[in-house]
Amino acid sequence: MAYASRPSPRRDQTGNKVSGRGMAYAQRNGTRVAVVAEVGIDRASGKIWARKFTVAHDCGQIINPDGLRHTIEGNIVQGVSRTLWEEVKFDAKNVTSVDWMSYPILDITETPETIDIVLIDHPEIAPSGAGEPSIRPVAAAIANAIFDATGVRIRRVPFSPDRVKQALS
Repeated sequence: MAYASRPSPRRDQTGNKVSGRGMAYAQRNGTRVAVVAEVGIDRASGKIWARKFTVAHDCGQIINPDGLRHTIEGNIVQGVSRTLWEEVKFDAKNVTSVDWMSYPILDITETPETIDIVLIDHPEIAPSGAGEPSIRPVAAAIANAIFDATGVRIRRVPFSPDRVKQALS
């Protein structure tokens, strides 16, 4: 996938609906993962929609390509949920996030349209793991996409609509 070069943050967008692209990279136990996130943001509501992800994944020798792709897709979806919605809340004495209403997760309607995966196979290198490495760079890629779209850095997850609106004001 080739992307056209352009300045970041974008200054060519007006109105409430803006979009951005961000990249992040992580290593874990010898596995290397790069993620590009493409997001849409509604400045008025603060809502973020993580539309598309491109993932390059290098975990040495690939034993089960289909299983690896499914694992990566699951990691991306869970990473988006953690980044945009999930947060354990407390009062002075207890955890107050006790059910699905008080601990929101990503809704099926909010999942990415596309998750493109590029698997890099190194049969000469022992497998180094695929269970968790691809979840690590998701939040950073989304944060970088938010910056690309708005010029604003948000550093605390979840990037809930209220937090996004506050950061943009």
